Amino acid sequence: MGLNLNDKKVVVEEVSAKVATAQTIVVAEYRGIQVSALTKLRANARSQGVYLRVLKNTLARRAVEGTQFAPLADSMVGPLIYSISDDAVAAAKVISDFSKTNDKLKVKGGNYAGKNLDVAGVNALASIPSREVLIAQLLGVMQAPVSGFARVLAAVAAQKGEGAAPAEEAAAEPAAAE
Repeated sequence: MGLNLNDKKVVVEEVSAKVATAQTIVVAEYRGIQVSALTKLRANARSQGVYLRVLKNTLARRAVEGTQFAPLADSMVGPLIYSISDDAVAAAKVISDFSKTNDKLKVKGGNYAGKNLDVAGVNALASIPSREVLIAQLLGVMQAPVSGFARVLAAVAAQKGEGAAPAEEAAAEPAAAE
């Protein structure tokens, strides 16, 4: 059963709200995928904070109209599933990872910050580590010099401590002999 005009307006408003805050949209053809596989894809997308939805292409075109994602409208042909995320790589990663295990999901393209991406561009975007991983790597790089310096200080202190103990013992021995 099709949607009436009011239902279509609600869908366009909902998707437009997601698109307004998004950094990335990835579209993929889902023809022939079993419902159980799509359910797993949706659960994975939810856990990654990705808005994933099957939409009528005309409604999706209206939702991206006038936004930085408007150039993506030319790619909206066929049965598509839309992956929208505020995180720059999450949408691409969810779709790309799923397409590796299910050959029926075919990435058609995407858009990141107003620039259209082809399949290779989406896969390249998906290969970038997540924001949390990048922050952890940056903190590791920033922490390395400080921890190295602390190790050097500890080694110097231990070395001075080892040298001081024999000198104190030597001074204590002649005093005891007297």
